[in-house]
Amino acid sequence: MSASSDIVITGIGVVSPIGVDVDSFWQALLNRTSGVSVRPEFVNTDLPIRVAAQVRDFDPKLLIKPRKAIKIMCQPIQFGVAAAAMAVEQAGLEAAAVDPDRIGTLFGAETFFADPLEVADVFRNCIVDRDYQHDRWGEFAMRKIQPLWMLKYLPNMAASHISIALDARGHSNTICQGEASGLIALIEAATVIQRGMCDVVITGGTGSIAELTSMLYRGNDLSTHFNDRPESASRPFERDRDGMVAGEGAGAIVLESAAHAAARGAVPLAKIAGWSRRFGQPTATNLHETIQSGFENALEVSGKRIHDIGAINASAAGFKKLDAAEGKAINKLFPDFPVVAHKSNFGNLGPGTSTVELIAAIQSLQHGIIPGTLNYDHPDPACPVNVSRESVELKSGTSILKSSVSTTGQFASLILDKA
Repeated sequence: MSASSDIVITGIGVVSPIGVDVDSFWQALLNRTSGVSVRPEFVNTDLPIRVAAQVRDFDPKLLIKPRKAIKIMCQPIQFGVAAAAMAVEQAGLEAAAVDPDRIGTLFGAETFFADPLEVADVFRNCIVDRDYQHDRWGEFAMRKIQPLWMLKYLPNMAASHISIALDARGHSNTICQGEASGLIALIEAATVIQRGMCDVVITGGTGSIAELTSMLYRGNDLSTHFNDRPESASRPFERDRDGMVAGEGAGAIVLESAAHAAARGAVPLAKIAGWSRRFGQPTATNLHETIQSGFENALEVSGKRIHDIGAINASAAGFKKLDAAEGKAINKLFPDFPVVAHKSNFGNLGPGTSTVELIAAIQSLQHGIIPGTLNYDHPDPACPVNVSRESVELKSGTSILKSSVSTTGQFASLILDKA
């Protein structure tokens, strides 16, 4: 099938640095709230990266069942399972008589980085006269590390835990494609429904690039150095941007065929009109052409014209080159169209970021308003886009184009319609 208008969204859930449920998240966007701050453990240090967008006031026991499963989930997996529980509740799936063989799970994720404290004792036992002795690891690791420790950090465990909790026995998969993972997972979920393999798929993305070991692994070249002004650190498309803010969080979405949703009396929140997936080298001088091609393909699949699009929900994270490439692609097809970049509120959430941003777009369609972008003080000629600083009204009858670009070159775009 070339069109995808028979796929609807019936439930959404969010765990983010600006809200741990959809209503709080949405109000924070409208109120121009920033979730970026100096990490408490880095306050009195001179480390080159001290800011992050971290989830606060999150209690997994309130959202995850069974509770005993929490002990074998790292925090990003907890975020994903909790967001899915919210989405499932809103969709009314638990009370519906849905064939478990027709429910799938498809999540975007990554290699989750371990908490250093969990292996600190092992490393201490491997130190002899201030030198690390690798041959001592085997002797002490099995004694000191929790037997199920590895299960806490496997990328596929978010989808696995969601499947177990729902007794969902249909198609299950995990997409590991950087920041675009959540959007790519949703597109794959929609094709699973189109192919008749499932009636319902719980999809989304979760991650944390704010974990200490993740930040150490990535280094500081991609990160902002606005340490003295954390609320101003995330600056998508802006002239003075100098990198991303590391964040964490998850979003989850319940997708179903329109016929299945109607049969069980579910009220759709939005519908999927079309999509596209591409890959381009992040360093390529023609990356903007790859992104533009993706936009054109999404329009073609959806049957939309350029002026059917009311706003662009952009991926921009504050990277010099990637923001410029995305900005050029947007300007080529959608000059002067309103553009928003919600990473200005909550940073780069890794695989969770595109789903959380898409949920903001779903809320925009629901309420007819697009929350503005923070920290856009000086336009950058290299990013010729019409960034909306303040909330703007979404033109009636128009769609929203969501764009997502990974630092590793994966690109996805999706067009949303009001249900």
